[in-house]
Amino acid sequence: MNMNSNEHSILKTNNYPNFCFYNSLTKKVEVFKPINNKEIKMFTCGPSIYRKPHIGNYRTFIFEDILQRYLEYLGYNVTRLMNFTDIEDKAIEEAKKKGITVKELTKNIADIFHDEIKLLNIKSPTYIVRSTETVDEAIKIISKLLEKGYAYYYKEDIFFDPTKFNGFGKLYGLDMTKWPKKKIRFKRDNYSNNIWNLGDFILWHSCEDENYPCWDAPIGRGWPAWNAQDPGIIVHSLGNKVDICCGGIDNRLMHHDYNIAIMESYSGEDFCPYWLHGHHLFVNGKKMSKRKGNILYIEDLLTKGYSTREIRFFLIYSQYSKKMNFTFSKFDKTKKKLNEFVKMINYLLIKNNPRESSLNVDMLLDELSKSFEAEMGNDLNVKNAFDSIFLTVKKLYLLKKKGMISDKDSEIISNKICRIDEVLQVIFTK
Repeated sequence: MNMNSNEHSILKTNNYPNFCFYNSLTKKVEVFKPINNKEIKMFTCGPSIYRKPHIGNYRTFIFEDILQRYLEYLGYNVTRLMNFTDIEDKAIEEAKKKGITVKELTKNIADIFHDEIKLLNIKSPTYIVRSTETVDEAIKIISKLLEKGYAYYYKEDIFFDPTKFNGFGKLYGLDMTKWPKKKIRFKRDNYSNNIWNLGDFILWHSCEDENYPCWDAPIGRGWPAWNAQDPGIIVHSLGNKVDICCGGIDNRLMHHDYNIAIMESYSGEDFCPYWLHGHHLFVNGKKMSKRKGNILYIEDLLTKGYSTREIRFFLIYSQYSKKMNFTFSKFDKTKKKLNEFVKMINYLLIKNNPRESSLNVDMLLDELSKSFEAEMGNDLNVKNAFDSIFLTVKKLYLLKKKGMISDKDSEIISNKICRIDEVLQVIFTK
């Protein structure tokens, strides 16, 4: 069943409210139907830990956190896997530049990440697995791809031939009729261009330089390329199939299609039916970059006196798949809205009226959860969900000021808002 993005009705399947979201794979808003009823396997792209994450990266990680928390709010059991990319071209080059080992470089960044997700109330995934922890699985996958004819050697490196995989580029919507006839190979893990590399992509780097981290393997001494690392991590921790894959919009350009091609060529099965991608966070209308000098980190905002709750709220107060722009003026407006909301909630929770509530209160209490679920179930629209409960809370607040809400109903409000905040993590946190 497909639903229009502006349809807010919540239907019921398997005793859960329907959760509809835009599926990057089918290019439609669809009702989520898990493979195994209550149990959900979710893979969320984590950081490349050669550099510190900025607030744009955290927008993606928080959207993935909200997704997990809302699925759990609906009653699902979520097993969430996040990767740490701790070996790739950029990590090796950065470590050389700093005069330290790749292991030292990535440990420092990993420690910062763990500290900052705690600050931002991002739930630690069930598994966080480093690329270097699953090299054996990557070797097993690449060996199988060689055996099945999807991969081949070229000058001791191993490449994947996308023309061998039926449906290559289906996530992005790539037109394979435009694939070049001439054999082209792309050897680097990452390229700075924002266009498709129309050619074969690398799976295994041979060790030309013994200063690189290298592994002895039946397929040759080397290290797994970036696009072979996620499949190794997934097979190691979740198996050949998952329910949901997520990441930033950048991953829709090649990386996630590479993952699909590798996983499905290896296993012979469909890998993942649902894909969600969070869009960019811009700063003053421009994409963050070192060259522009406009990268913002969590510590930059903390130094200016903003709280972690206010930072999290700003980053969730939007629809995840839309571009978002950071300005300090906009940040201050969202901060003001959150603080006004928290102030109203705190007042509503004061018990000072043993009498019965007014007749309007029951309807408003019912509206709190229903409006939240309607908007969250409509492609995880946190902004609309928050705005809807804000309006309801304001009505309750005005009734409370008139002495028209009982202590019993104050307790009900507390329970409902606490449950909602299990997802949002911005109301009762510091």
